[in-house]
Amino acid sequence: MKITKLISLTLLVLVISTVACKDSFLEVAPTGSLGEAELSTAAGLEGSLIATYSMLLGRAGANGIANPFYSDASNWFWGSVLGGDANKGTNAGDQSQVNEIQAFSVQTNNSSVAQKYTILYEGIARANSTIRLAGMAEEGVSEAVKTRIIAEARFLRGHYYFDMKKNFNNTPYVDESWDGIEPVTNDADLWPMIEADFQFAFNNLPETQSEVGRANKWAAGAYLGKTFLFQEKFSEAKGIFDQVITSGVTTGGQPYDLVPFYADAFRSTNDNSEESVFAAQAAAGTGSVQNANANMVLNFPHGTAGPDRPGGCCGFFQPSFDLANSFRTDANGLPLLDNSYNDPANALVTDLGLQSGDAFTPDDGNLDPRLDHSIGRRGIPFLDWGPHPGFDWIRDQAYGGPYSPKKFMYYQAGEGTENDASSWTPGYTAVNYNIIRFADVLLMAAEAEAELNNLPAALALVNRVRTRAINSPVQNAGGSDAANYVINTYTAFANQDEAITAVRFERKLELSGEGHRFYDLVRWGIASDVLNAYLQHEDQFLNSPFAGASFTANKNEYLPIPQNEIDLQGKDVLKQNNGFN
Repeated sequence: MKITKLISLTLLVLVISTVACKDSFLEVAPTGSLGEAELSTAAGLEGSLIATYSMLLGRAGANGIANPFYSDASNWFWGSVLGGDANKGTNAGDQSQVNEIQAFSVQTNNSSVAQKYTILYEGIARANSTIRLAGMAEEGVSEAVKTRIIAEARFLRGHYYFDMKKNFNNTPYVDESWDGIEPVTNDADLWPMIEADFQFAFNNLPETQSEVGRANKWAAGAYLGKTFLFQEKFSEAKGIFDQVITSGVTTGGQPYDLVPFYADAFRSTNDNSEESVFAAQAAAGTGSVQNANANMVLNFPHGTAGPDRPGGCCGFFQPSFDLANSFRTDANGLPLLDNSYNDPANALVTDLGLQSGDAFTPDDGNLDPRLDHSIGRRGIPFLDWGPHPGFDWIRDQAYGGPYSPKKFMYYQAGEGTENDASSWTPGYTAVNYNIIRFADVLLMAAEAEAELNNLPAALALVNRVRTRAINSPVQNAGGSDAANYVINTYTAFANQDEAITAVRFERKLELSGEGHRFYDLVRWGIASDVLNAYLQHEDQFLNSPFAGASFTANKNEYLPIPQNEIDLQGKDVLKQNNGFN
C-alpha cells in the first residue's frame, strides 16, 4: 500500500513538474471567460456574430452603454446636424463638447469624436474575431453555416468601415489576419476593401434569414450599390440597384416596397417592414433598456414626460429653418429647386419669439406633407399627442429655434409598449433605425440614372417616392388636412442638370433627419458652398450656436483622427487629416 502511494505521488510530482515547465501553465483563463474552443462551436459563433451586430447601437463598456448618443449607426449628429438638417438644439451648456463640432471648429481631442472612432473599431474587431473563429470551427459546424456566418461578419465589417470612411476618410485597415501587434498605417484607401466585403456578402448570403434583423443577400447588394455610388461608379451602381429594386426581398421574403403611409416607416409597430432593407434593431420591455434605441433618447421635446408630452428629455436635434423652408412647394406642387425657399416671401411662418399662450396661426402656404411627418411645429398634430404647443416644448428657443424632431418618436397610443420606461427617461424606444430603407435605394438608383443621363428612368424613380408623399397627408383629429398640402410628381426633366438637382433635393426632403445629408454634400463636392450659406442663414435667427462659424473646404469634409490614437501609435504611423494640427 505504501509503495503504491509512493509511486502515485512520484507520478503526480512528475506531471506537475512537466506541466509547470511550460508557459501554458501560467495561462489561466479568467473565471466566466470563453476561449476559442467554446466560441468556435455553432453556438459560440452565433454569439460572436450577435455581439458584432450589437455594435450597430453604439454601445460598449462594462455596463453595455458608453454614452451612445453620438456613436451609433444613425449618425443623427454627424450626418444630419453637420449636414444642416438640424442644429444640436437644447441649450449651450448641455453636451457642450459637441458645440465646436457643429460650428466646424472641432479639436483633435474632442471626446465625442474619439468615442465614434473607438466604437467603430470595436465593431470591426468583433467582425474580425467572428471571421477568424469561423475559420477554425469544429467539425460539427457545416460549411454552409460557416460561409453564412463569415458573410454576415464581412457585411458588418463593410458597414463599420464604410462609416469610418465617411467620417474619418482613411483609417488603419485591419482584417482577421492581423496579429494585433504590428502597427498599421492609414495610408491605404479603404474603398477596395469595403467593396470586397459587400461583394462577398452579396455572393454568399441567403435571400432569407431565420431572424429579421440579420443581413441578407439583398441588403448586401444595396450596400454594394451605395459603395459604388460613393466612388462615382455610376454604371456599376445602376446594375446592382436594378437587381435590388426588381428582385430584392426582406429577410422574411417580402418584396421590397415603400410602405403606403410615410410615417409608418418610422414607427416601431412597423419595424422590419417591406421598406426596411437593413436596420439596427431595437426592442422595449425586455427587462433592460440596453435592448432599446438609446441613440435618440436626447431628441424628445423638452420637459417632463406625461399624458401630453413624450420622452421627458431633452430638446436636442432641433430641425433647422433651412430644412423646414425646403418643404415649400410652388403652384404646381413641386420643390423650389432654385433655392428660393429661404427667401422671406417663401420662408415658413414660425412662432419664434412667441410664448405658447400667445396667438399664432400656422403657415397657410403650399407645403409638402413630409414637413409635418419630419418636423414638429406649433399648431400641427405631433403624432397622436395633440397639437405641438411650441414654446413649452422647447428648452431654449433663442438658441435652438422653434422646431422639434418628429421621426423616431413613440406614439401616445403605444406608451408602455413602443417605449421602455424602466430607466431615467421613457424615451428608450423600440423604434429601429433603418440604415438603408427602400426609399433610399430608389433615390440612389435615381441618382445613378441621372448621372448616366437616363432621364426617364431617373424621373420614374423620383416620382415613385413623391407619389407616396402625395398619399401621406398629416391630418387633424377631425380628419381634415393639418396644413395646405400641395404636392405633385414631375412631368419631365428638361436636361441632365435639372434631373441631378431634383434627385439631390428629393434626398434632402425624403431622408431628412436620418443621418445622410452631410455625407451627400461631401461626396457631391458642394459641402463648402451649401453649408456656409446654411450657417449664415441660421445665424440670423439663433443666439450664438453659429456665431462666427464657417466650413473650411479641404478640411471639414472629415473629422480629425483622434489625437490619443496618434499619440498611442506614434506620429510616424498615423497621419492626421488635412487641416488639423
